[in-house]
Amino acid sequence: MATHVLVPVDDSNQSTEALEFACEEYPEARITALHVLDPGDFYAATGIEGGAVANYEELQDHHQDRAEAILEAAREQAADHGVEIETDHVVGGISRSIVDYAAEHDVDHIAIGSHGRTGASRILLGSVAEKVARRSPVPVTIVR
Repeated sequence: MATHVLVPVDDSNQSTEALEFACEEYPEARITALHVLDPGDFYAATGIEGGAVANYEELQDHHQDRAEAILEAAREQAADHGVEIETDHVVGGISRSIVDYAAEHDVDHIAIGSHGRTGASRILLGSVAEKVARRSPVPVTIVR
């Protein structure tokens, strides 16, 4: 039985379903909702717009605020199931950050939402859930 379950969260329905699964299947386990801030999002938004360079710190603050809102929504969702969860956020590549977090924080199970890509889109774009499942040091449940 899992004692520490990691649930990566973003603002997608799939991550909501994954957290729902974790709360229902592992109500006695320590559950951590993790949001990964991809630095690529910061860099993609910086540059010249209308003749001015975008303010990197403002963008970073915006992403931090968004992360906190996502984690607060996760805490509320878990509370609706009578489960108190821990939350955290990290900055880095999404799949690698999830796997590294699991290895560094004594996680023994990951429940992750799948975006349901199939066929060519999965081959071309890859899947965070698939990468996590292949690289994870612990069992992974992919929730659809």
